[in-house]
Amino acid sequence: MSPIDILRCCQSAILRPGRIRIPVAIRRSRAISFVRRISSQTDTSHCSSKESVPSPTFVDLYAPKRLLPYLKIARVDRPIGAYLLFFPCAWSTAFATYGNSLPSFSVLTMFAAGAFVMRGAGCVINDLWDSDIDGKVARTKSRPLPSHKLSKNQAVGFLAGNLLLGLGVLCSFNYETIALGMCSMPLVIAYPLMKRYINWPQFVLGLTFNWGALLGNPAIHGVACWPVALSLYAAGVCHTLLYDSIYAFQDVADDRQLGLKSTALYFGKDSAKTWFSAFALSTTGGLALAGYFAGMGPVYYLVSVLGGASQLAWQIRTVNLECHSNCMKKFSSNKWFGLLVFAGIVADKLSNVAQTTTDGTDNGT
Repeated sequence: MSPIDILRCCQSAILRPGRIRIPVAIRRSRAISFVRRISSQTDTSHCSSKESVPSPTFVDLYAPKRLLPYLKIARVDRPIGAYLLFFPCAWSTAFATYGNSLPSFSVLTMFAAGAFVMRGAGCVINDLWDSDIDGKVARTKSRPLPSHKLSKNQAVGFLAGNLLLGLGVLCSFNYETIALGMCSMPLVIAYPLMKRYINWPQFVLGLTFNWGALLGNPAIHGVACWPVALSLYAAGVCHTLLYDSIYAFQDVADDRQLGLKSTALYFGKDSAKTWFSAFALSTTGGLALAGYFAGMGPVYYLVSVLGGASQLAWQIRTVNLECHSNCMKKFSSNKWFGLLVFAGIVADKLSNVAQTTTDGTDNGT
């Protein structure tokens, strides 16, 4: 809307209060713009065969040049991985919270810090293992190691710093959480190699990325609640199989040429969505089972289970596996799934707070 149009609308509002009339051409332009914006988010039938160059991130724009390779190798510019690592920790922490209180902010903060640092460490380990192949893959050839912006010795030194920071965060928890958390390190180290040997490297990633589902109860109470933790862990693993299989479709051509393996190659484009649906159903079932063992109420099942299932169904229905940018968008949308599940757990705890206040009973788990 031009300044002249704005003045005309203001004049109309002054002369005839309550009857602001926006010119027809402007209304039509707005409608067309809105439809195009929505279509660009949901249409899966068109995708340029030539993928667009990624837009500069806040790291590209504002980070000091000397730090840029370190921030890039830790994927600080792409925090979705840290979110996906954090949410299982957040879910388990929320489950472990009594019904008359909110999740511990300090525990969530430490888990968030740990997820950020350890995701960075995992990315460095991944790039060190893959230094011989990243330069041959279109999506990864600009990373700091294959582009020679960072040496292997510098990467190893940076990795050591990240691991020390991660250990410092872990040591802020109790002994039970420290011991259980340390058990994930073999998976962190081994995962990047799995694509060379097995068709399901995404399964190993799921085991690694969802380890936080086991840590919430020990962090809060000093002991694990295994029925809830294992159900939540299984749900998280199936969720990872779904989102990382979608992510892997970006690299199918390069992976096939290099002899690497992935669920995307194993499933193939034609049967992939059948597998995705099975993973979504398993994720939903695991969440429902965790809720049952935790004694959760209807708010949890409505928001976390049903809401989460709807988000996964939307991903499966709208993803275009032949479009790299669309696969990336669907992969990134899983932060909303994680937030839905967390919000449902917290909302259910709040509903228990309300019931405790009104009838004097405590429905906490």
